[in-house]
Order: sequence, then C-alpha cells, then structure tokens
Amino acid sequence: MSEPVARPRHQAPLHGGLPRRLAAPLGALAAATAAFGWLGAVDPNEPGHYPVCPLLHLTGLFCPACGGLRSAHAVAHGDLGAALGANALAVAGYAACAVFWALWVSRAVRGRRTAGPRPRAVHWWALGGLLLVFTVVRNLPFGSGLAP
Repeated sequence: MSEPVARPRHQAPLHGGLPRRLAAPLGALAAATAAFGWLGAVDPNEPGHYPVCPLLHLTGLFCPACGGLRSAHAVAHGDLGAALGANALAVAGYAACAVFWALWVSRAVRGRRTAGPRPRAVHWWALGGLLLVFTVVRNLPFGSGLAP
C-alpha cells in the first residue's frame, strides 16, 4: 500500500463544492456592492449625511482618507476623474482590492486555498510611509492637487 503524496500546505486543495468555496468571496462582493451602492445613493458632497473628519475639523489638515467617501461616490457613478480628484490613493486602494478579490475568486474556483498575499513587516512599513508622504504632500501648497 503506497502512502499519499504530501503537498505543501499552501497547495492543498480545498474540500467542498464550488458554491461553498465561492461563498466567502461572493459575500465580500455583496458587502462591497452594498457599500458602494449606499455611497452612490447618498451623496457625501451634501452636508449632514456623513460625519466630518475629526482631523480636518480640529486641525484643518487633510488625513489620508479625506475625500474617500466622495471618491467612492464618484466611482459608483463611473466618474474616474472626480474620484481621482477627491482621493487618488483611495482609488488605488479600490483597484488593489478588486485585483485581490479577483485572485481570491480565481483560487477558489480552482480549488486552492484562498490565502492571499502575506505581507511582511517591510510591506506594512512601506504602506505606512506611503500614507505619511501622501498626507504631508496633500497638505502642502505644491500638493494641492492631491487635496479633496
């Protein structure tokens, strides 16, 4: 009697049918669709619908997320120019999420484990540095194009 061939853990096939493997990615898609649908219907450009950014309210400085709701509203309406003008970094984040979601679905369809990229500490530091530089630049006179 021969023993089964051991596969590395990251390549082990998932058990369960396709509907079960797609449940989590489709649930995430439903949540994102609902969020963008809400933002498409309730305009953040009109005052009173959403809370004010605390950093902007208290200091007058734009945080890295300032303009993110307006950006998502513009994406929901298909206006990429307005979305980039409101918060270009948020648009890059939406695109990155879409790519990671597509990879997640692809791996689920093929029956592979859905663990995505495993960022190391250097990646988190680089992301933090990017957010810091983006925040500083958008608050300086020459970076006013990045301000919402």
